[in-house]
Formats: sequence, C-alpha cells, structure tokens
Amino acid sequence: MKPTFALISLLLLITNLSMTMPRTQNDQLKSRAELTNYEETSRYEDVMRFIGELQKRTDKLRVESFGKTEEGRELPLMIFADPPISQPREARGSGKPVIFIQANIHAGEVEGKEAMLHLSRRIATGDLRTLLNNLIILIAPIYNADGNEKISPNNRTAQNGPIGGVGTRENAKGFDLNRDYMKLETPEANALVGLFNRWDPHLTVDLHTTNGSYHGYHLTYAPTLNPNADARLIAFERSKMLPAITRAMLRQHKFRAYFYGNFATKERMNREMDTFEMQRSGREAQPAGKPETKIWRTFDHRPRFGNNYCGLRNRLTILSEAYSYLDFKGRVAVTEAFVEEIFKYSALHAAEIAALIKRVDDDAVRGRVADQGVAFELKPLDKPVDILVGEVEKIKNPRSGKMMTAMIENKYTPTPMLDYGLFAATKSVAVPRAYIFRNEDGMKTVIAKLLSHGIAVEELTEPLTAEVESFQIDDVKKAARAFQGHAEVKLKGRAQKETVQFPAGSIIVRTSQPSASLIFYLLEAESDDGFVNWNFLDAYLEKGKTYPIYKLTSEVKAASRLK
Repeated sequence: MKPTFALISLLLLITNLSMTMPRTQNDQLKSRAELTNYEETSRYEDVMRFIGELQKRTDKLRVESFGKTEEGRELPLMIFADPPISQPREARGSGKPVIFIQANIHAGEVEGKEAMLHLSRRIATGDLRTLLNNLIILIAPIYNADGNEKISPNNRTAQNGPIGGVGTRENAKGFDLNRDYMKLETPEANALVGLFNRWDPHLTVDLHTTNGSYHGYHLTYAPTLNPNADARLIAFERSKMLPAITRAMLRQHKFRAYFYGNFATKERMNREMDTFEMQRSGREAQPAGKPETKIWRTFDHRPRFGNNYCGLRNRLTILSEAYSYLDFKGRVAVTEAFVEEIFKYSALHAAEIAALIKRVDDDAVRGRVADQGVAFELKPLDKPVDILVGEVEKIKNPRSGKMMTAMIENKYTPTPMLDYGLFAATKSVAVPRAYIFRNEDGMKTVIAKLLSHGIAVEELTEPLTAEVESFQIDDVKKAARAFQGHAEVKLKGRAQKETVQFPAGSIIVRTSQPSASLIFYLLEAESDDGFVNWNFLDAYLEKGKTYPIYKLTSEVKAASRLK
C-alpha cells in the first residue's frame, strides 16, 4: 500500500524536528516536562521530536496521521504492536484487544500528554515491552494540538502548575472537543471518530484534569455513564476492572483513586432538577429549605462526552481526571500509573475483554438490544460511602505572580455520604428494527453525519409501502441561550401507527448493527443529544407536524443498497 500524502508529511515533520533540535544523548528521549524539571509542558514540536526519537529505538512502533486540526497540524497516532502492524486489518487478525489512549483533548489539561510520552518510552524500550504480547496499543498524545500551542500562564491559573503555563480548553475555533462527539462539527472530532471507525478499539481511555472540588484523591475516573450502553460493559468496568485498578494504584504506587465526582448538596441538586422541570412547564420553582446534605455526584450521561459516546458504540471506555491541585509532576506520575495499571489489567484479561466485546456486538447484530432511555435521572449507590474530603493551600506561581491552589498531601477526612454516581432511565422506548426517511435536501446533513459515525446506511432501490410508527409533535422547546453555537431543542409528542409510501432513494438505517444504541440516540425524536437537539432537523420541527424520521418495528424486507 502506498503511503498517503498526510503520512509522508508527518514523517518529514518528525524527521526535521529530530534534526533541528539538538540534545545530548541522554536528553534526546525526554519530554519537555522532564527537561524543565516540570516547569513547562511540551509543545507540538516537542511531541513530534519525541516520537521521532522513539522510532529510532524500536521496530515495534509505527506512526500515522489520523487527521488534521483546524489550523492544519497533523494529528499523530502511535501504533505499538509485536509483531509490528500498520493496518487495522492486521490488528483484527491478531486477535489481541486494541487499547486506545487519547490525551490533551483539553489543552489546558496537559498531564496526559506528558504521561503518554513517558509510557510510550517504557513500552518501546523499557519494562512495559511485554504488554505487546497481549495487546495492541494506540496512543494519540496531542489531540487538541492547536489549543496546545496557545500556551500561557494566564490559562487555568488556579491549578498547581506547570508554572510556565498551559494551552486552552477549546480548539482554534473555540469549540470544546469533548462536546463534539455527536454533532461532529470540528475536523478534530471527525478525525477521531474516523479513527474509531477504522481501528475499532476495544477500550478507549480519555485523559483529563479536574477543575472543581477539594477532595483527597490523586485521580478520579468514570466509566460510561449512559445506561443505554450494554449492561454487561457497565458491570465489567464498575464491578471488576476499575475496582481492581484502584487497588493496584494504592498498593503499587501509593495513589488514592475513586469514581469521578464533585461535592454538592442533595437539596441543591433537587432544586436544579425542579427548576429545569418548572421552566419546561411554566411553573415556579420552590424556595430552598434547610438543612442541606452533602453528597458526591458525577457529571453527565449524554454522549456528547467521549466516555458516554464510546459506551454507545458497544465499547469499554474510561475517563481519567488527575487532581488539578496535586503538583504537575505528581499529576503526570499518577496519570502514568493509572494508564499503566489499565494496560496491565487489560493484558491479563485480554481474552475476557475480546470475548465480552464479541458477545455484545453479536447480540446487537441479532437485534437483542434492550429498550433504550430518552429521559434520565441521577441516582445514588445503595449505601453511603466514605468520600475523602481534602485540604488545600494557596501558593504563588513564581513566573506569573498569580496564586495557585495546592493539595496538602495526606490531609483529608473520610466522610460518609451518598454517591450519586449512576443514571437511570425515567422513560424508555423500544428500539425499532430500522429507521426510515425520505432522501430530501433537508436530510442531507443527517445522512452525512450517520456515515461519519461509521453507521451502515442503505437507500431503497425500489419504492416501499410499509406500516410504520410515526411521531406527532406536540411541543418544541428551544434553549434561550446558545451552547457551542446551537440553541438546543427538545420535543414532546406521541407515537402512532400509520401506513406510509417511501419512494426509491429513501434511506433505511437498520439497528442490527453493533452501534444500535448510538443509532437510537442520534435518530430518536425525544433524544436529549441527537440530531434534534443539535438543530439538524429544525426545518421539520413544528407543533402539529410529523417528525420526518419513521420507525419500522418489524422485519425490514426491501430492495436496497448500501451508500
């Protein structure tokens, strides 16, 4: 296979940077963080130089560009395998689980970038080489590469270093890449989902840094939080994988870890939920009461976030959040330790992981997908748990003069409280055998985005008359304030049966695919994070109208072809 222009450009860039940045032999394979005693974080050219140096020391590493940023930077993907591979088909043929680590989606949260450079060195030349006996490892160390180059000591000033500054949360156009998994409006998100489509990793790990409560953990984490994901994947992570990794983190590395959350009060959470519902109904929220009960609560169930998106693709996924008030060197170390233990657990349970993914995919293809939620609520675990309440102090950044917040190590208080770490559906509907709609100009964006998500889309080659379930719109609510450039939309309505004629060229999206839950979330009328929500169907949405996407609830027998 001939190398692509993008790959040639990437390799030339790596080569040039390796030649133009002279180092001593000892320093050539060190990150910028190491070279500056953790006062600074790596820039794009530092990352590319490091990858180039690494390639000189191992034959187990291949590098590809998986896309370009808004400003045109190539996005490097390191592919570690023994024997070495270059193509997804080789990965599938190996029978080994593919583990994908992405760092720097928020370029102010730079610990994952440095940690993955350090871990890649150990995989290539050090103590972690044997991981490749059981795993194929993919690493994208600098996903938000444009945001990374906007390093300033004025970004994320409250966190504990690096004192030389960090990049920006958003990409070059001001989009949060960790809100773009469903709408796919950035080149970076399209490139990443394209990577998922090609390499189909069994497990994706997304590396972040906190920006909230003063807790006593060095790192917190989250599996997929959307209950529409396969229950077996959720149980495997929550009950087996993450508890085992947590124990290993404390035993092997002396790092405390727990499920991600922030401190809140039960009363405030209820008020927020009541206010939302009152606003929808036009009534007034009730005033706050006393006393208030402290709780630990997770964040969000919607698949605009990467960990929830990957879960709907029938894949394992872990969100990592290093504690921002731990010093920078410590945050790099705890992130490195966490990913190391994920690798070790995955290598030890490689056959189990591969078999689990195959089972859930096979069941989805056979149409064995449970009813899916369209409305959700946050729920606590069965019993209170001891959550570590931490202590901090203020210290001055010697470069900027601004005050940073620093963790006081080993100063924490275990405090029993309810852990609101789960979501449950409050309204569920059956997954149809297929969705069907006319191929009109107003649906072109929907079709293109379905294909971008790697979903199989068919078009009728002959007309079809079928009994369908349609959705009659009773109410359209549009958010008053824009989010990520969109006024989000919610529908209320009712389903009914009718017989509809569809001309040749109409689109069928069967749910007998591994991504059945993702298809449901994108196309369902009442979905809180699908095409309705992101304004892609606004021209069709009006009280009294019929939602333009219909449901086929029985076996689809129609003449069609794949697009």
